[in-house]
Amino acid sequence: MESINWIGAVVGAIAAFGLGAVWYSPAVFGRRWQAAAGLSDDDIAAAPMGRTFAVAGMASLVAALVFAAFLGPAGIAFGTAVGATAGIGWVATSFAINYVFEQKPLALFLINAGYHAVQFTLYGFCIGAANAWS
Repeated sequence: MESINWIGAVVGAIAAFGLGAVWYSPAVFGRRWQAAAGLSDDDIAAAPMGRTFAVAGMASLVAALVFAAFLGPAGIAFGTAVGATAGIGWVATSFAINYVFEQKPLALFLINAGYHAVQFTLYGFCIGAANAWS
């Protein structure tokens, strides 16, 4: 636990949560994501948003903390590069395996995997920046 930069991980989790708000907004990918996921406006309205955001926030924090432990004392450039590599090389490819077997639309994969690639890039940047400044 000593190698975890808690400030970087918390800031990264908050940044990724904010990214999600923008990424999945109707102005960016929200409508395309909703259609590709097969969700109606009624489905969205009926979702338990408090629980949804609580789980998403906690999952983002856990992911950022684990990534901080993995990353260690890396700086900004290395942290950002490793974050992008993890997001694309581990997360997006893992999604690809599930999506191809579940026969989900390519658009849904690109939206979701793209978000997570940028999410991990943000984690790496925030953790690396916090490491550099501490």
